Amino acid sequence: MIRKLALLPLVLAAGDAPSSTTPFFESRCLGVDASRSAEPVRTLLRDQGETRAMLVLADGCRVLKAYGPGYSDQTRFISWSMAKTVTAMLIGALVTDGRLQLDAPAPVAEWRGTPKAAITLRQLLQMRSGLRHIEVGTPVENSDTNQALFVSGTNAMAAYAIAQPLESKPGEAFEYSSLTTIILSEIVARALTPSREPRVRASAYQRFAQERLFGPAGVTSAVLEFDGAGTQIGGSLIHMTLDDWGRMGMLLLDGRSREGRAVIAPGWLAFLKAPSANPEYGGQTWLNRPGSDAPVLFPGTGPATAVSMVGHLGQYVIASPDSGPGRGVVVVRLGHTPDGERGPLVRTLGQVVAGFDRR
Repeated sequence: MIRKLALLPLVLAAGDAPSSTTPFFESRCLGVDASRSAEPVRTLLRDQGETRAMLVLADGCRVLKAYGPGYSDQTRFISWSMAKTVTAMLIGALVTDGRLQLDAPAPVAEWRGTPKAAITLRQLLQMRSGLRHIEVGTPVENSDTNQALFVSGTNAMAAYAIAQPLESKPGEAFEYSSLTTIILSEIVARALTPSREPRVRASAYQRFAQERLFGPAGVTSAVLEFDGAGTQIGGSLIHMTLDDWGRMGMLLLDGRSREGRAVIAPGWLAFLKAPSANPEYGGQTWLNRPGSDAPVLFPGTGPATAVSMVGHLGQYVIASPDSGPGRGVVVVRLGHTPDGERGPLVRTLGQVVAGFDRR
């Protein structure tokens, strides 16, 4: 069930479905034809897991905004792994400033004088560090990610991640790892302050994120979670409103805010979107390209230039710069769909994006 947010003229006819479940499209987006996306949007809102919130922007104009019962503009939605892309944006600000180097050994003091000293920042960003990791374990307590986030590593998640041994040569193999992103968050914190005091570290990180990313992007609701050592849990735990997740999607289109302010350097955005050893993955960002029998996005549907933040249980912020008018299209879907049931959801999201294909 979806609440109507605006009593504006509809692209969908009111008779197509009960009024309580009909998505209402705003009509102020001149030159936008949303009709081909109407049916997959209806499917998303009714039939595929629990869609809690959805937003579609075309050239920055709101085409659709809808919430499930109990959710509203005041709700901050959890990122889960969508946070990884946000962390990569912060790393990019430091690289742009010359405070970090993409192809230099990662500045992790604990690795000096060991084979892990060969791991570069690029390899961490592309999930090619070679560090041993179990993202999803059976039973669940065998997951390194779960151990760090919820069990034995909560007071010092980065220390837990940094201490993992190598299982392959750095750069050789793709291994998706939430702990790798926590190492990236730790690198950001160490670049910002020499202090080991948790409150000082967390404050420095929050201030930098606000000054260099959230503020320029127009994001006002972001809440970042930190562990006991003051390290941002950058692989999993950031919270924002639906509108602000849409603003983050606008950055993925062209590096600019919804209002057009430059936020992410063009070269860094290109790196985030460039395929790595895994052709479906760039720099902490998923790409709409083939690479496995179970693709994370929807290759072959919509533009190959579409990219996405992707989070556990069906969180998506999709940015497609070659869809629709002007700067492109952003599709945000937030909800609860078990990871093993995401196939139909992903295919339908692809159909929403493809509905804005340029003719």
